[in-house]
Amino acid sequence: MTLTVTDRPKHAGPLELVYHPKTLVLGMGCERHASSEEAIALAEQALADGDLAWQSLAAVVSIDVKADETAIHDVAAHFGVPARFFPAARLEEEAPRLQNPSDVVFAEVGCHGVAEGAALAGVGPSGDLVFPKIKSKGVTAAIAHSAATVDPATIGRARGTLYVVGIGPGADQWRSPEVSAMVLASTDLVGYSLYLDLLGPLASGKTRHDFDLGKEEARVVHAMELAGEGKTVALVCSGDAGIYAMATLVFELFDKGGISDAASRIEVQVSPGISALQAAAARIGAPLGHDFCTISLSDLLTPWEHIQRRVKAAGEGDFVIAFYNPVSMKRRTQLAWARDKLLEYRPASTPVILATNLGRPGEHVRTVPLGALNVDDVDMLTVVVVGSSESRTVTTGDGKTWVYTPRGYSGKAETGMKGT
Repeated sequence: MTLTVTDRPKHAGPLELVYHPKTLVLGMGCERHASSEEAIALAEQALADGDLAWQSLAAVVSIDVKADETAIHDVAAHFGVPARFFPAARLEEEAPRLQNPSDVVFAEVGCHGVAEGAALAGVGPSGDLVFPKIKSKGVTAAIAHSAATVDPATIGRARGTLYVVGIGPGADQWRSPEVSAMVLASTDLVGYSLYLDLLGPLASGKTRHDFDLGKEEARVVHAMELAGEGKTVALVCSGDAGIYAMATLVFELFDKGGISDAASRIEVQVSPGISALQAAAARIGAPLGHDFCTISLSDLLTPWEHIQRRVKAAGEGDFVIAFYNPVSMKRRTQLAWARDKLLEYRPASTPVILATNLGRPGEHVRTVPLGALNVDDVDMLTVVVVGSSESRTVTTGDGKTWVYTPRGYSGKAETGMKGT
């Protein structure tokens, strides 16, 4: 039996085992939105022309302003290795070792070479450039060799990932497998303390970053900046992350700024969760069986006159309405105003669902008529669902009362049967 250790392409002969050590680093530069196909083709050409084995690639590396460049990540995925990124200042340290320095590149990004500089930065001072830069229309590539195997975790930084997750009302059985997998894959968890506590054992071994209510922007900025450092971060929200939660603020910061350049280049994945209105509806029956809307009664971020206009429109449209943020410690009048306004459009007997602590200890779901809705029965942890003029209650044989909003299925079925 023969063991051959090489970073060159080689087919194993009889009784020969070929081992390709991870000693090569592929440096790449590219124009903005470069073609992935072009980048992969150039990388393969560099390996072939350099007579180097792709199996010895340890990483694909580039400058940090390319951390969100799809072509770079697609090359890394093509070879099954991680992508890592260096700041321009670090690449400029390699200027004396470059074979193809460029003043044009320096003027553009602050270093004299991206592909060669990144490859050399990846292998360190004891490594050397074994395949100088080649170019295609919009991509450059170079390869460096290290005397020792390269651990990608020790070079540059990864493109950080931000998972924006909705954990539902909080109970384990109402948290999606995808959300649980994202939390498990994260190094850091950011969120309101109660939401992080609801993760239970899932939070074990993670670095927690707890924030109080009212610190939403600081919470999101912190999560994005952590991801900008190359970490994998879960921004934890209750319910669904995109419904009155933090996903909106993430994209607003991308759009309007207020974060570092590194944070603006992170990968983002948003995963849905069971919202409070869905949980409340499931507990009480099917009040959302026909057209519905959600309205937040908090005037902290939305002018009260805008909220009034939306409540009036929903009343006129006869929507089932889920009210989020119905009251707070200081804000007690908005829900009473909404009740009185809706009584202009629907009967006082219209069922209203009050659902508190859904999926958590102390859960309490009850139904009251719209005309008897008492603001003092509602707190900050309650979602209020007001039925439409068509919403009904029904009591089953076990004595339980349910709420549903018919959509007309039964009538349609009867009509269809009569026509046959």
